[in-house]
Parts: sequence; structure tokens; C-alpha cells
Amino acid sequence: MRRALLAGALLFAAPLAAQTAPAIDYTAERAAIGRFQDADQRLQDVGWRLARGNVGFCPKVVPSVGLQLQDMASYGAPAIARKALGLTRDFAVQTAARGSPAALAGGVTRNREIVRLEALDPNAWPAGKAMDWQRLVWAHDHVEAMLAEHGGIAIGFADGGEVRLQPVEVCASRFELMGEGDKAVADGNRVVIGIDFPAFAYPEEELFAALVAHELAHNVLGHDAWLDTHGRSRRHVRRTEREADRLMPWLLANAGYDPAAAARFWDRWGRKHDAGLLMVRNHDGWDERVEFVTAELPLIAGLVTREGRADWRSHFRREINPAGGLMPEVRP
Repeated sequence: MRRALLAGALLFAAPLAAQTAPAIDYTAERAAIGRFQDADQRLQDVGWRLARGNVGFCPKVVPSVGLQLQDMASYGAPAIARKALGLTRDFAVQTAARGSPAALAGGVTRNREIVRLEALDPNAWPAGKAMDWQRLVWAHDHVEAMLAEHGGIAIGFADGGEVRLQPVEVCASRFELMGEGDKAVADGNRVVIGIDFPAFAYPEEELFAALVAHELAHNVLGHDAWLDTHGRSRRHVRRTEREADRLMPWLLANAGYDPAAAARFWDRWGRKHDAGLLMVRNHDGWDERVEFVTAELPLIAGLVTREGRADWRSHFRREINPAGGLMPEVRP
């Protein structure tokens, strides 16, 4: 995941004739980083709630502590980012998802400098050029490996403190925020959302959660791998999009959100943003998406009343056959 500082000090260079570098407004730089971190916190909080709430139904689960790291090497100007945050090294806490073991442990606070992940100091890895995201991937991979192999991980901080975190199971998916762009995608392993996606400005938390639920649905239903196997024809893509739409309210319900927020999301987003995409037709029109989502709500409500959960693994009707082609098409 690439992160670039947003404040103006990094957006221009001194004239060649100038002998002194422009002054850096570190307060502005820290504020720019903080705005990105606020958005990332929102994404991680919602992602954790969805992944944890649906753990009983996902085909693949992993141990997690809800910890998101940051690496100064992934910024556009690592030295400036390091100074703005008051760090002497590169790795620090980015977020601890609300309700996760990392958040509940105490002490796992934003920008707290990290010197040890179990026995490993990630700062010892060679850093690449600016905007290099590879070390951050390695660090998250290492955390997941420690959780799977040892059932926990000790986090050591530069101030001498330490916390040991014990994981819980969640649906297998990472959630990543991009520092630019207005797209939302899922690749089978990650949900990636650009910071300029309109749902970040929506006033209701549930509407943002609906967006994340749609992308998570692609991952838990195995759409990327299925399309790789069966081809990415317009028809295939459209049916996987419909399936992800229809699963949205199930995921929301199990996470404690209002499942009807899925319909409200498509109504709000579609009226403003979907008109230009209708000619592509690799997904249903926004009004059809509202219709398909709404048709799921009575079944979900009945299951929650009877069983306390919306068991989509047993009761959700698939649009695709995971082992074959498309299922028969059924409209509401």
C-alpha cells in the first residue's frame, strides 16, 4: 500500500537557483498524515466488524489482532514523515481496529514507534526507494505468521514498553486504504479502497460499511479465482457483481449493522454516480441493485429472528457455481 504525504511542502521543489531548501511545515505534514490515518481507522474499524461478525460462515478464516502498521519508507518523503511524527525509526502503529485484541490491550496507540515484532525488528530490513510498500507487506505477513504459528505476538516499542496480543479468528481478508483515487476493489485477499471514494463522506456509518461489505463479499465468495478460471466475460462479471450485492445485507446483519443499509447505499451512490456506467452493463443498474438487495431482507430477518444469525453459508442462493459455471438466473 503506497502512502504519499499530502501537504503542500512536498508538492514543489526549490528553484534551481535557490541555495536553501524551502521550510517544511511539519505541523501541516502531521495533520495531512492524521487525515489519512483517520480514514484508515474508519476502514479498519468497519472491516474488522464485518470480518469478525461473519467468521462463522466464511470458507477461510485466519487469526488476527486487528493491528495495522505503518512504514515511513512507504511515504513520498520518508525523512519528513519521520520527523513530522517524531520517530527515529521507520515502523510504528497505524491503527488498532475498534474492538480488536490490539485495541483492547491498551498501549497500541497511533504512531507509537515499534522496534520488535516478536523476535524481529522490521526496521532492520533494508528500505527501498520512497513510496516502497514492500516492507510493510512483509511486516504484516510476519505478524500473521507469528499468530498462526505461536498463537500470539509480542510487540516491542521504542519507549521500552511491550504488549503481547492474543488473536481471534476473522474472515480472511485484509483492508487497505490507498492515498489517492476513488475506486474500490477486491482481489481475493484484500479489500482496497481509495481515499476519495464518495462513501467516505456519507454521514451514516452503515452506508460506508455497505461499501466495504460489497468488496468483502467478492473475497469470501471467491469471485476473483472463479473469474480467473471461467473467464471475465461481461456476463460472468455481472453475475458476480450481483452476487456480491445480494450478500451485502447478510454480512451487515451479522456485524450488527442494519442490513437495509445495503439498499440505501446503492440508492444514494447510484443516483449520482451510476448513470455513466449503464452503457458498460457489466453490472446491474443502480435501481436493479436496490431491488436485488431488498429482496434478501425478509429472509435475513426471518433467520435472525429464529436463529440469531443470518447463516449465508447455508441459506444464501448463489449466482455462480463455485465448481462450475453460472447458476440459473432468478430475478426478484
